Amino acid sequence: MLYHLLFPLAAYHTAFNVFRYVTFRTAGAIMTALLLSFLLGPVVIRKLEQLRGGQTIREDGPGSHAAKSGTPTMGGVLILGAITVATLLWGNLTNRFVWLTLLATLLMGAVGLGDDYLKLTRRSSRGLLPRYKFGWQIALGLAVGIYLYLYPADAYTTTLPIPFFKRWLPNLGPAYILLAMLVIVGCSNAVNLTDGLDGLAIGPVIMAAGAYTVLAYLAGHAVAARYLQVIHVRDSAELTVFAGALVGASLGFLWFNAYPAQVFMGDTGSLALGAALAMLAILTKNELLLVIIGGVFVIEAVSVILQVFVFKTRHRRLFRMAPIHHHYELDGLAEPKIIVRFWILSFILALVSLTTLKLR
Repeated sequence: MLYHLLFPLAAYHTAFNVFRYVTFRTAGAIMTALLLSFLLGPVVIRKLEQLRGGQTIREDGPGSHAAKSGTPTMGGVLILGAITVATLLWGNLTNRFVWLTLLATLLMGAVGLGDDYLKLTRRSSRGLLPRYKFGWQIALGLAVGIYLYLYPADAYTTTLPIPFFKRWLPNLGPAYILLAMLVIVGCSNAVNLTDGLDGLAIGPVIMAAGAYTVLAYLAGHAVAARYLQVIHVRDSAELTVFAGALVGASLGFLWFNAYPAQVFMGDTGSLALGAALAMLAILTKNELLLVIIGGVFVIEAVSVILQVFVFKTRHRRLFRMAPIHHHYELDGLAEPKIIVRFWILSFILALVSLTTLKLR
């Protein structure tokens, strides 16, 4: 909005020319989302407490989690509100990628909100039936894939860049629709599984969003993309503003979600944040790099898959409990130590992902 209102004034004073630059507007989006989170956080938490929006703890979870019962959940509305306002305020609203990413994030947040609402009204850890939750995720993923296939940004839309192999660009054609769906469904569920300890999921989200802030800018900058030999995606630079808003909103939420948490994001936040990261990966042509950037989410999801597979085939448990962060809890590791170590691992993986820019 500010871009459209203030940049035209550059014709009268050069000071307004700063609104032309995506780097300036990204910084503005980060600070706006962060300040909104700080200001609205206490209000949202009080409102959720009044609505008795307390978290229901898994009956089979670690005993130490019993004290967390009743902590306000659905805090994802704070994250989504901050992202939306900051993006609309600082973004170029004629950019279709901004709208596509924001819409996908909000739609997945709505699915999570429905899931959280059912958990609260039923006073149970069971919300939407898995088939309904997966159904909405698959529908969104297919819709995004079909849209990008029918209305591609350029000739590289359906190609799949392979990290470390800069000249290997297989063109998936219509199969790219399925890839987009798998990235969205996989990432949203992986972030959802990771959200089991205070601040555990939001930390890696911040690291991943920071990495995609850099990648979105480079993919949209023709000179930088050519120099680094990465795919230049027209209009993707504007996603830097959205990614910056995601960083700011997540940092602001962490203020209240850090151990011991005053509020949980719930599925409202985890599913939406996973979809946001997936959209950034797809639209910047870094789909496979998401496996490295979101390595912590991958580890958590794989631990659940392995647990189920081993239990069904060998009738025993591979881990004491899945996702794997619960295994470490039951093994005697303190919750804050697990959280910080996962953050450190996320930071390392984000750095590794950025090194691929030169290595490939």
